[in-house]
Amino acid sequence: MINMSSENHHHTTNLTLADEIYDKIDVLSAKCYQCGKCSAGCPVASEMDYPPSVVMHLLQTGNPAYEEKVLRSYSIWLCVTCEMCYGRCPMEIDIPKVMDFLREKSLKEHKTNPKAKKIISFHKAFLDCVNYVGRMYEIGLFVDYKSRTMDWVQDMNTVPGLLVRGKLNPIPELIKGRKNLNRIFKKTFGKKGGDK
Repeated sequence: MINMSSENHHHTTNLTLADEIYDKIDVLSAKCYQCGKCSAGCPVASEMDYPPSVVMHLLQTGNPAYEEKVLRSYSIWLCVTCEMCYGRCPMEIDIPKVMDFLREKSLKEHKTNPKAKKIISFHKAFLDCVNYVGRMYEIGLFVDYKSRTMDWVQDMNTVPGLLVRGKLNPIPELIKGRKNLNRIFKKTFGKKGGDK
């Protein structure tokens, strides 16, 4: 159960995952009364192992086994942060913010779902691209992602057409002030940048 007292809350040694979420990102999962509007509006709920309302319920239990299921779930990686759930929630619970926190915690604790490998590879390739170029560089993103997944054949037949139509620039357009951007990445992720 979440300790609502701010004094006791910060000094509790055995925090539940819900407590940690409240402590770190100020989202109180206990406010959820399971109306199901988030799951009903979620565009990817049918692909999830646990739709958003179930994720919230599992967090509310404070049961370590259920918390483990949440951190190892595929659901947290399928969330596209469209904020449909947030917009529909009568209690205004920021579920996308919770999902983002859970993804980061899952990565740090090496509990990622094996089915999320390509999603995580894309996430890291995208961050690398922004870190080094300062903006989106499609060819760099493509090469980084393919080198992580080793899936070189998929989508390869679309590349020539994109090159001919000028949709893929072989030379990256670097932004000014990349050193400032690099500092942000180092402060956020450490020396390795986006590749955590």
